[in-house]
Amino acid sequence: MHMVIYALVEASTHDDALATGKTVFDQLVGADPHAGAVFDYYVCFDEEDTSVAGQARWGELPTAAPVDSDDGQDLLERGWEATKEEFERNLDRVKEAIDELSDEEIMRDEDLARHAFH
Repeated sequence: MHMVIYALVEASTHDDALATGKTVFDQLVGADPHAGAVFDYYVCFDEEDTSVAGQARWGELPTAAPVDSDDGQDLLERGWEATKEEFERNLDRVKEAIDELSDEEIMRDEDLARHAFH
């Protein structure tokens, strides 16, 4: 599964924001030995040598933008809308699992029911 992940960080420059964001993403892929890996890898939008992620998959998006700029507001709105859509999709899956599956089937993660509950 591919997705755009947004990091809202405090930084004074574009480069600082990108570096801080990469630190967040490093933790999500387990580059920090004390962090549990949530994802296999990440690609930032400043990387051009990939054909399956970043700009190649999602089009041109800023690598970093001040939250109070037009680009920053667009990214924030896009990220929030994606978050709400994913929440609603998972909530629908949870409701369906409760209605249609037995406790044992949910426990066995049939149709990835437990994953949706998480």
